[in-house]
Amino acid sequence: MKKLGVKERIIATASELFYNQGYNQTGINQIISEAGVAKASMYQHFRSKEDIAVAYLIARHSMWMGKLNDCVSIQNTSKGKVIGCFDYLIEWLNEVNFRGCGWQNIITDLPDGHEKIREQASYHKNDVRNWIHSLLKKESDYDGVQAEELGDEVLILIEGAIILSQIQKDEWPIKSAKRACVKLLA
Repeated sequence: MKKLGVKERIIATASELFYNQGYNQTGINQIISEAGVAKASMYQHFRSKEDIAVAYLIARHSMWMGKLNDCVSIQNTSKGKVIGCFDYLIEWLNEVNFRGCGWQNIITDLPDGHEKIREQASYHKNDVRNWIHSLLKKESDYDGVQAEELGDEVLILIEGAIILSQIQKDEWPIKSAKRACVKLLA
């Protein structure tokens, strides 16, 4: 396995810390120490903790969307892919012991004035929204407006299922949301 460079080690370490400890609870010195880099090296790549968090969210988005698409690729229809995203949620949230959504977690932990992080969280949620919309627009059952309205309702089911699963430490909210999604798209 190729050894990670300084920038990659900082992002990997910060990703683990931000996701498991929270943004406010993670300091620059802890990131530097656990990544095994010099402070000067860190500042060559990132101007602030906020910039590290943005890099974390960008990498997380790429990973998350890739795994989502891999999981639903076994589905033959666009509607099946949308419904199949709940299977991905079950797989993912079990894998992380129901730690929840990195974007929801960082936003709830974020003090005012961190717009670059807020923008990345919005970007991710809007990309998931657009992913759902585009799949539903491929279905002949819906016109464009219906596809977007249903897509927004599915997104609410997804987001609610994620946070409730995190609170409950259980997959039943995701299974319930999947059943609701099936009914919604019937």
